[in-house]
Amino acid sequence: MPFAYARTVHFPDTDAAGVVFFARYLSICHEAYEEALAAAGIPLGTFFADHGVVVPIAKTEASYLRPLFCGDKLRVDVHPTRLTDNSFALDYVIWKTGAADKRAAVARTEHVCISSQTRERLTLPPALSAWIDSA
Repeated sequence: MPFAYARTVHFPDTDAAGVVFFARYLSICHEAYEEALAAAGIPLGTFFADHGVVVPIAKTEASYLRPLFCGDKLRVDVHPTRLTDNSFALDYVIWKTGAADKRAAVARTEHVCISSQTRERLTLPPALSAWIDSA
């Protein structure tokens, strides 16, 4: 079952036209990713610190299905999927919630685990691997 993250659209999320700026969708997805890791018991302070292993995003894609405005209530569903022993994908669905939930966007990020020194691929850390496999 995907992790669900609730959020409200804030004024700084919007552009001059008053709609959520396209790059903010990925930022909101990343917030949901961080919350999903924290809910799984993975300490963010150490996960995003450089301890010889880093997990950068290697690819992103997004489709914008309807505009979002300041004050809109959102739910972001996060679903991790293992790709290889050293990579995984996160699929996101951003829902505008209310009387009838409506999909506002879908996005995907692909992550790869590498050594921070050599940039060679490494096996996913056990806690991260367990979170991905439990979804």
